[in-house]
Amino acid sequence: MKIIKYIIEAIFVYFIFFLIKIVGLNFGRKISSYFFLNIGILFRSKKLIKQNIINALGNIPESKIENIMTSMWKNYGSIFSEYIYLKKFRLNKFLNPHIHIHGREILDEVIKAKKPVVFVSGHFANFELMAMELEKYNINLAAIYRPLNNFLINPYMVFLREKYICKNQIKKGLSGTKEVIEFMKKKYSIALMVDQRLGESDRYPFFNKPAHTTTLPAQLALKFNCDIIPIYLERDENNFFRMEVLKPIEINKTDNPENDKKTITIKINQAIEKMILRNPGQWIWTHGRWK
Repeated sequence: MKIIKYIIEAIFVYFIFFLIKIVGLNFGRKISSYFFLNIGILFRSKKLIKQNIINALGNIPESKIENIMTSMWKNYGSIFSEYIYLKKFRLNKFLNPHIHIHGREILDEVIKAKKPVVFVSGHFANFELMAMELEKYNINLAAIYRPLNNFLINPYMVFLREKYICKNQIKKGLSGTKEVIEFMKKKYSIALMVDQRLGESDRYPFFNKPAHTTTLPAQLALKFNCDIIPIYLERDENNFFRMEVLKPIEINKTDNPENDKKTITIKINQAIEKMILRNPGQWIWTHGRWK
């Protein structure tokens, strides 16, 4: 039954990709946003999304919740169509007409120091651009990704990521963690999203509620004595992007590594919270962080 579902999904996805390639990026965004607005709810529980919004933002008016969900699905659809045009984004190396980067001086310092760092972000705007722009900036980089469940679509997505986003792709999981350590030993920085639920990971406060949270960035920072640098992305109404490289998270090592890990992880969650509050409609609310 699951195989049949994957086959139907793959046919639909590749058909929409083909259609978007024909009509162009701008019109393709409109097509895929329309589809996500109307059928996205078939794949992600509206109840879960609404509860996530309430968990984070409190009991806000129903109209505001609907607006956030609408903005999220439109952004989701735009991201979908943009996968077909990653080459276009990749080749915009010097003028960067699709994106403006704030905090370049922080990236310059990373290059100058010749030390690895951990870049963290969440699923904002087109989150794939984080690793792409960092690599284009000549940061030695490896990016952690979560494989898609659909084995008929995942190989193509991995191909796109390796070719246009970041050539060093690390599959999330135990074996991937070993790869991360090897890359960092070679002075490669690591980029990862930290806003998804990670299996049965430990729970840390996220909007004042216990949520499954990865502690990998904290562990890497403590092991390699490196900085953790948050990055925020935002899309405007004309589909131009702002990528903001924020100041490194303050790390104060003590004689209690376990407590240090907890303190750093909480600070990372707090950084993601601030990003979400800046523009709630551009975060993907479909993850089960509080399950």
